[in-house]
Amino acid sequence: MFTGPGQQRAIPDATVRRRPIPGWSRPLALATAAIFCVSTAFPMVAGLSKNTGAFPKWWGIADVALAFVLAAMVFAVMVAAHGKISKQADDATYRAYRILIHGIFIILAVFFLAGERITWINCLTGFGWRAWLLLYALPSWFTIVKAPAAR
Repeated sequence: MFTGPGQQRAIPDATVRRRPIPGWSRPLALATAAIFCVSTAFPMVAGLSKNTGAFPKWWGIADVALAFVLAAMVFAVMVAAHGKISKQADDATYRAYRILIHGIFIILAVFFLAGERITWINCLTGFGWRAWLLLYALPSWFTIVKAPAAR
């Protein structure tokens, strides 16, 4: 991303010797993306349901447990990429942000077109924190996925 004249990267690319990305981090990043997709199904199903009280008890437990696992995995991805965010990852993140920001308009369209069929109170917080987590961790994720693995 662009840093203006008053902003400088904390770690300039040319002056830092970067340690290689750990070999376990790429599989972790891919597994995190898969868990993210599975975890997003929980608020989606809850939003489409009119009676979440009819869900089995394990549903809520699985939702919270999977959300905790997702947050821990994202934290591990961010730790593995700490101090290693490259210009390539910054650029990829910016391009992804430019695409993902259209999700706001998609959600608005869904709200206006199918708003009465969705129980927003059951899904909005789940979608909200997952969207925040995705956007916050995206530079680290791109760094891990696009970097060559350590030997």
